[in-house]
Amino acid sequence: MTVAHAGQQRSGEGERPLQGVLVLDFSQFLAGPSCCLRLADLGAEVIKVERPRGGDLARRLQLADQTFGDDSTLFHTINRNKKSFAADLKDPRDLERVKALIARADVMVHNFRPGVMDRLGLDFDTVAALNPGLIYAAITGYGDRGPWREKPGQDLLVQAMSGLAWLSGDAGQGPVPVGLSVADLMAGAQLCQGVLALLVRRGRTGRGGRVDVSLLESAIDMQFEQLTAFLNGDGRQPPRDAVNNASIYLGAPYGIYKTADGYLAVAMTPVGALAELIGCKPLAAYADPATWFGERARIKSLLAAHLAQRPTAHWLSILEPADIWCAPVLDWTQLVRHEGFAALELTQQIENPRHGRMRTTRCPLRVDGEVLTSPRGAPSLGADNEEVLRRLETGSREGRS
Repeated sequence: MTVAHAGQQRSGEGERPLQGVLVLDFSQFLAGPSCCLRLADLGAEVIKVERPRGGDLARRLQLADQTFGDDSTLFHTINRNKKSFAADLKDPRDLERVKALIARADVMVHNFRPGVMDRLGLDFDTVAALNPGLIYAAITGYGDRGPWREKPGQDLLVQAMSGLAWLSGDAGQGPVPVGLSVADLMAGAQLCQGVLALLVRRGRTGRGGRVDVSLLESAIDMQFEQLTAFLNGDGRQPPRDAVNNASIYLGAPYGIYKTADGYLAVAMTPVGALAELIGCKPLAAYADPATWFGERARIKSLLAAHLAQRPTAHWLSILEPADIWCAPVLDWTQLVRHEGFAALELTQQIENPRHGRMRTTRCPLRVDGEVLTSPRGAPSLGADNEEVLRRLETGSREGRS
């Protein structure tokens, strides 16, 4: 164990909370694999069960035409610290091997459409009979019932249907999607919480169980603050602000403002105090909190015109010492060069025996004060078949003791 920056400790391959837990990852793309990634970060042994021809479809899902060896960088970052077992689930021999693995596992995760695992004979009732202590975790796009059941569970489509894309952008714009796969990632995080909860219950009772989540439910749950206000309101759709919209329910000055050389985010702040600090006399007329919502377009317009006159650093030098909630808007180049980014040690190097090293993010959790990292990169397709088959032949396992 070595001492890292800012007094943090870096955890390598030592004991972690989920050491001894065996997870079978049948999922593809992002939502399910992100759940299993976090379980692996926490110490679980994760075996990806992949098709022999092509494997996880994310192996070919490139971001900005970037690859790491034969596979996409996306695949490598979301499947680091896992093993790969190639098996054709439609082949009876391979299916029996997979069932033998399930009998030894603690957790299995999949994100197939409703009905697929039933047809393969890997539905919950069947695998629970093989392994009563198993945690069966599933992600779907829209749940297993209702008219949207068969729709493709793709992040942008879910953002569109959940109301999430409508929240962003100004009143004169169309819907603006979040610039990353936020529904996928939130569903993966929710599923991980469910898996951990059932592992705790199994530790008390010995009983396994099932946890299900959908991208749509996760995207809607992310909006619980705003949606609760709507559900308890007058039933009318709340408007997006016409100027610097950042929240449909929060009053001015909440938003992002252009400065002379960049952008400045300003959160919940008394308008009168802000007006005095920055020397904007017209803004002082709106010191009464009763005006901050009804007059927010006017307030934001006045503030925008004033902040555009000076650089971001000038405004920060005034506002931060006064404890005004504000921040510069950083792009990635600025972010990764900042000392705050360096202090948190937010990246790590992962390795693949065939392709060398790749830089990626680390697990955001710290356990017992330790930063969780692992140098093990994502596996090549079927790289661990011999090890898994040998384990099945000998009846051994590296999972639950």
